[in-house]
Amino acid sequence: MSRIGKKPISLPAGVKVTVDGNTVTVQGPKGTLTQALPEEITITQEDNQILVQRANDDKQQRSFHGLSRALIANMVEGVTNGFEKKLELVGVGYRAQMQGKKLVISIGFSHPVEVDAPEGIEFEVPAPTRITIKGIDKQLVGNTAAHIRAIRKPEPYKGKGIKYENEFIRRKAGKAGGK
Repeated sequence: MSRIGKKPISLPAGVKVTVDGNTVTVQGPKGTLTQALPEEITITQEDNQILVQRANDDKQQRSFHGLSRALIANMVEGVTNGFEKKLELVGVGYRAQMQGKKLVISIGFSHPVEVDAPEGIEFEVPAPTRITIKGIDKQLVGNTAAHIRAIRKPEPYKGKGIKYENEFIRRKAGKAGGK
């Protein structure tokens, strides 16, 4: 039995879960999320808990069991607290700013890079070298953060670029120099 899959998901106050066949909809104070799950997985709701069960012990079933439970748990967490990722800009002259709903990043190119916020994502710039990405969908927050990081990945010699807040950049030695 999957250790993650067999854990019940407790529902906080104000969260409503609707199961329609293999589609799960979670409504909470921050919004609504919908996820289609594999048909072999059954979701039942008892009191303030959700239980995820599988039909048999096939390898595919076991992997879907833990995945389905994690997806539902992330949806419940998202509609109650939300998710956020923090990015840092490292480098001389690297900075970010908001222009309306757009995030404008000056990152060493000949032009500033503009990033539009996808539906359900909110950008914040608490300091010129910090970007915060907030939303209720964990996958969308992570993908948006990865998309922004991919504009200028940190390089291994000086560490310049866009990195996650607690990311460790492995440094390389530069040229050995003359003898």
